[in-house]
Amino acid sequence: MQTNYILIDFENVHVKSLALLDVEQFNVRVFLGPKNTRIPTDLVLAMKALGERADYIVLSAGGHNALDFHITYYLGKLAAADPTANFYIISKDTGFDSLIDHIKNSGINCQRVVSIETLPGMAQLPGIDTTSAKKTPAKKKSASKKKTLALIDLVLANLAKRKGALPRTEKTLRSTIKQISAALHSDDELAAAFDHLVASAYIRIDGTKISYQLPAAT
Repeated sequence: MQTNYILIDFENVHVKSLALLDVEQFNVRVFLGPKNTRIPTDLVLAMKALGERADYIVLSAGGHNALDFHITYYLGKLAAADPTANFYIISKDTGFDSLIDHIKNSGINCQRVVSIETLPGMAQLPGIDTTSAKKTPAKKKSASKKKTLALIDLVLANLAKRKGALPRTEKTLRSTIKQISAALHSDDELAAAFDHLVASAYIRIDGTKISYQLPAAT
């Protein structure tokens, strides 16, 4: 049975819950930078519950891309020790993508996702039983998806017209998306819109900074 290694870039994605990873086939590594001095209690307790399947990697000193290099190093060690496993980096930093492509070309399954919830085929990952999972009603899920897609269109149109006046940090961009939403969307829909921008390469996150590759304004 394959093992799924989850490497969490906590400096980039502040994961609060590991509930979806509380399965034997998951091994979790949480990478912390020197500024990550406050960790949610739920995360600490969840890591403790996973026992030997979970570990923290704490940087003693910071620096540009320091955490990324640590993740790369441990990914290499794990892949060398267990090349048949699945590896998932949870980060919004697209800088990992070229490394991941290289690893995949070596025959190792490795992917980057922006959250635990967006792990590819979360319900179908090896060894995961979904028969008892709670499901969102299809109509409600479809309506929420349509609202999210409509919000994404509004956000892209708004950003494309801003030219040089674009939000330059994740915090300000999320705030901008919320303003564009005009309180008509749920927190999940706002988060989904942001994740879509990252996954579609409309935005690139490097540490706390954001750069853009937006469609032309119409």
